Amino acid sequence: MKVGISLPVRELKDDVGALKAFAQAADDLGLAHLRVPDQVARPGSGHLHEPLALLSFIAAVTSKIELVPSVIIVPSRQTVLLAKQLATIDRLSGGRVRLGIGVGGSRDEYESLGEDFHTRGRRCSEQMVLLRRLWTEESVDFEGEFDQVHGNGINPLPSRSIPMWIGASGVPSPVVSRRIGELADGWFALCSPEEFGDVKGGIDSHAENVGRNPSEIGIEAGVAVVGPREAEWRDRVVNWEQAGLSHLCLRTLGGGIEPAAHIPTMEAAVKDLPIENG
Repeated sequence: MKVGISLPVRELKDDVGALKAFAQAADDLGLAHLRVPDQVARPGSGHLHEPLALLSFIAAVTSKIELVPSVIIVPSRQTVLLAKQLATIDRLSGGRVRLGIGVGGSRDEYESLGEDFHTRGRRCSEQMVLLRRLWTEESVDFEGEFDQVHGNGINPLPSRSIPMWIGASGVPSPVVSRRIGELADGWFALCSPEEFGDVKGGIDSHAENVGRNPSEIGIEAGVAVVGPREAEWRDRVVNWEQAGLSHLCLRTLGGGIEPAAHIPTMEAAVKDLPIENG
C-alpha cells in the first residue's frame, strides 16, 4: 500500500517557507504522494490556496512525490483550460500528477464561477471523457452536452493520461458509484470500514458491467495521526491495508497542533508506520 500525506494548508496558511519545508520533508521521507484540497470561493472553509497554483509551486521544490489535488470541483471549472493546466503541471513535474475529482456541494461557489450547480453530476461524467481525450489525442473532435471541441487540442500532451480519482462524501450515491466504476482510475474511500464492503461491491459491479477489471481501480483512505483518534491510528492503517486498499493518506491536520509541530509529527508517524510503504 502506497502511503502519502495531506499538506496542512489551513494551518500553515501563507508561510511559504513552512509549506515548502513540509513538502520537501514528505518527499525526503519517501512518502508516495501529497494531497491538497480545493477552494476557490467558499466562505467558512478556512485559509486555502488555489490547488493548481499551489501544486505548481510544490512541483518546483520537490522531485519524487506525487502531486494530488483532492478533490478539484471539476464541473465548476472550464474543461479545456483545466486539461491544459494539469497537463502543464504534469509535464513540468516529470509526470507526477494524479487528479482527484468531485462535484462539490456549494451552490454559492458554482454561481460565483458562472456554472450550473444542478447539472454538475452529468457534466462531471462528460468532462472525464473529454479530459482523457484531451490528454491522449493531439486533435480532438467532441460534441457534448456541455463542451464542444472541434479539431483542436492541447500541446504538449501530458506524459500519459493523467489518472482521475473520484471523491464523494460518505457512502457514494448510486450515480457516483456508477461513475467511479465506469470512468475512474480510483476513488477516495470516505465511508466507514463497516460500510466499505458494500460500497466497494457496488463500484465493482458497475466496473464489471462495462468490461473493466475492478482490481485495476485504486482505492485510497485517510487516517488522522493527531486529534481524537490519535491513539488508534496505527490499527486503522493496518485495517485499511488488510481491506486491500492501494493507497493511504496520513493527516497531521485538523488536530489543533502548532504549525511547527507538523513536520515532527509526520516524521514520527512515518517512523512508526505498522506497514511497509509502497
